[in-house]
Amino acid sequence: MRVARAKSPKGGKTMTAVTGIPGSEAELDALLKRLKASLGTGGTREVRTLLFQGEQRERLMGELIRAGFKPKLAGG
Repeated sequence: MRVARAKSPKGGKTMTAVTGIPGSEAELDALLKRLKASLGTGGTREVRTLLFQGEQRERLMGELIRAGFKPKLAGG
């Protein structure tokens, strides 16, 4: 699982992408909902990638570790 900074295709705003997530589609949707609530930010799912508004890498790392995942930071 990788957590990286990304640019939004709409307006080029900063987003945070989480890729390589194991689990079913329903599990991804449940994880997205839980993370959006805990971070207090908007987000969406595109195929098997979760996208969150803004620079959320450090906060996401903490939340994913608490959820039992082993995420790694990707990119700069």
